[in-house]
Amino acid sequence: MIDLYYAPTPNGWKITIMLEECSIPYKVIPVNLGKGDQFKPEFLAISPNNRMPAIVDHEGPDGEEISVFESGAILLYLGEKTGKFLPTQAAERIKVLEWLFWQIGGLGPMAGQVSHFVNYALTFLVTILTLKNVIRMNMTDF
Repeated sequence: MIDLYYAPTPNGWKITIMLEECSIPYKVIPVNLGKGDQFKPEFLAISPNNRMPAIVDHEGPDGEEISVFESGAILLYLGEKTGKFLPTQAAERIKVLEWLFWQIGGLGPMAGQVSHFVNYALTFLVTILTLKNVIRMNMTDF
């Protein structure tokens, strides 16, 4: 059984999809980001950078419990554990890893920033448009 420390974010969704596709039994442990659950000592022992998601596999390597944090590391761990979605042939494996790292290092962070500024920080957009308008209207004075 795997404990999934989860908040409903794209990184959390990736892990639930992988767990479902690999038919791995898991228990969701909600982490309320608004209440600061991610800063509690018991969570920091699992995910020292206080980020979602994180897992605890009670049946890890050699039957020992293991915790894994960071969505990419979790996806790799689950692929290794199940033999699914992570080819053993070198060229195919490299292609999977290239796209995994592309998503983690590029698409994911950029999509997150767009989402944040479109959904939660419109005041920045309004402010920058106002500032552009001020300079546009005053450039005729020079």
